[in-house]
Amino acid sequence: MSSFSIQEINEVLQGEIVGNTSHKITAPEQLESASETEISFIGNKKYEKLWATSKACVAVVNQDISIEPGDNRAFIKVKNADLAMSQVLEMFAPAPPVFSVDIHPTAIIDDSVSIGNGVRIGAGCYIGPNVIIGENTTIYPNVTILDECTIGKNTIIWSGTVIRERCHVGSHCILHPNCTIGADGFGFRPCTERGLVKIPQIGNVILGNGVEIGANSCVDRGKFSSTVLGDGCKIDNLVQIGHNSKLGKFCIMAGNSGLAGSVTLGNGVIIGGSASIKDHTTIGDGAIVGAGSGVAGDIEAGKTVLGYPAIDARDALKQWAILKRLVRDSNK
Repeated sequence: MSSFSIQEINEVLQGEIVGNTSHKITAPEQLESASETEISFIGNKKYEKLWATSKACVAVVNQDISIEPGDNRAFIKVKNADLAMSQVLEMFAPAPPVFSVDIHPTAIIDDSVSIGNGVRIGAGCYIGPNVIIGENTTIYPNVTILDECTIGKNTIIWSGTVIRERCHVGSHCILHPNCTIGADGFGFRPCTERGLVKIPQIGNVILGNGVEIGANSCVDRGKFSSTVLGDGCKIDNLVQIGHNSKLGKFCIMAGNSGLAGSVTLGNGVIIGGSASIKDHTTIGDGAIVGAGSGVAGDIEAGKTVLGYPAIDARDALKQWAILKRLVRDSNK
């Protein structure tokens, strides 16, 4: 396992060392669990109180830290401790799973597939006709990529993922285990003679560059054209994105949240965990939807909403405070 001196870590972080430690740093760890050879971080002043009881020899801290490191301990002061800690984690990250050969002999790859330089394809994968895979992309075992899909450069696709026909994945994307790209949208119409009639979903999915899709999440194909996720979108585990939805750049959706069909998100929208968004709704740039909220109508750019149904966050908090007082008073 790798170990580093505080000076070696600071060469990467380019921060300011306060104090010193003779310990070699063997791993990163949270404050409460760290040993005397481990590095932690303090990203918020409210956690400063934990430093006294922590055994960590070093902490990455913000520049406004108000405590001293102590004997044989040190701080590395940086502008943003959270971002700096991500660099520390990269330094200690273990190597990814090993490929004994670049393309495993059990992978089934159609003769028409175009494979870029440096591509690795694991055991049990199926790659259909006319697929294009960009250079340095890694496809772990048991992935299915169906006909006429394109995969960009330096993308990572983890085991169990299914990318259905005619879908397009950008460069530098990460698709986590068992996510599904391009399943049929949920389209049915009642008919007195035939019951629920399935509406064909003939569109596809387009993922921009730098998109990350969490485990067991689903992005449905469009009914007519495309379901689109813009560059840099980050989707958590167990998220549902309905057919023909359009996400701008750098949107975030936390776990168990969902978009119904034809939802439009602007750039930088944040959807909290377990939030639900009604079909044909538009959410403007930079808006925030709180966890567990239910959005039934359009939301203006930059607005924060909470509740079910979702309303302006300040109004929701006032309503909850009033309700709390009413309940308290009724119990007197």
